[in-house]
Amino acid sequence: MARTALVTGASSGIGTATARQLARSGVQVVLHGRNEDRLAALAQETGGTALAADLAHPGAAADLAERALAVTGSVDLLVNNAGLGWAGPLPELSEERLRLLVTVNLTAPLDLTRALLPAMLERDRGQIVFVSSIAGRTGVAGEAVYAAAKSGVDAFADSLRFELHGTGVTVGIVVPGVVRTEFFERRGRPYTRGTPRPVSAERVAAAVVRAAARPGDYYVPRWLRIPVALRGTAPGLYRALATRFGTES
Repeated sequence: MARTALVTGASSGIGTATARQLARSGVQVVLHGRNEDRLAALAQETGGTALAADLAHPGAAADLAERALAVTGSVDLLVNNAGLGWAGPLPELSEERLRLLVTVNLTAPLDLTRALLPAMLERDRGQIVFVSSIAGRTGVAGEAVYAAAKSGVDAFADSLRFELHGTGVTVGIVVPGVVRTEFFERRGRPYTRGTPRPVSAERVAAAVVRAAARPGDYYVPRWLRIPVALRGTAPGLYRALATRFGTES
C-alpha cells in the first residue's frame, strides 16, 4: 500500500470515503476539495492535510500538485476523483458550464497526473487511480458533455497504462454507476429512477483502494460490465435497447 496519497474531491462522497479507508490502512492522506470546513473536519479525523483548491481555475491542478509535494515530499498514490455534473437538454447548457464540466472532469486530472508522474517515474514507484463513470462507457441522455469528459478520462487512463507498462507506476480505473452522494443534487436534477439502485460511496471507495493495490478496471456494481460488453459486441442492439428503455438518469 502507498505511504502517501492525494485524494481529490475529498470534501464529500466518494472522496471522503476513500480518504477514510486509506487513512485506516495507515496511508498519510492529503485531502483536496473546495469546502474548507469539511476538509478541516476530515483532516482532523484522518490525521491528514487539507488543501483547498478549485480545479476549475487555470493552473490550479499544477499548484495543487506542488503543494501536496511540499507537504509529503512524495505522492505515492494519486486518486483523481473530483468531478462535477450537469443534467438537461444540451441546448440549455451554458457555454460557461460546458467549459467548467470539461475542465474539472477531464483537464484537471490530466494536468494533475502530468505534474505528479515525473517524480513517480524517478522513484519507479506509484499508483494512479481514476474515478470514471458508467456514463463515459455507455453514454447517458441528458448528460452528453459529462459523459464525453468521462469517456476522455477512460481513454487517457488506458493510454497511460500502455505507456507506463514496464515501469513501477500503475494505473487503475473505477467505473461507478449511480452512487448515493450529493452529486445528483449538485448537478441540478435528483436521481428518481427505481433501477438501478444507488450504491454507497463506501463501496466505490473500497474499489478505489483495490484498484491502487491491484491495477485494473473495477465496475461498481459489477453487473455494469454487461451493458458495456453488449455495447462493444452488439452496438446496434445496445442502441436499440437504450433508446427503448431510456438511459437518462
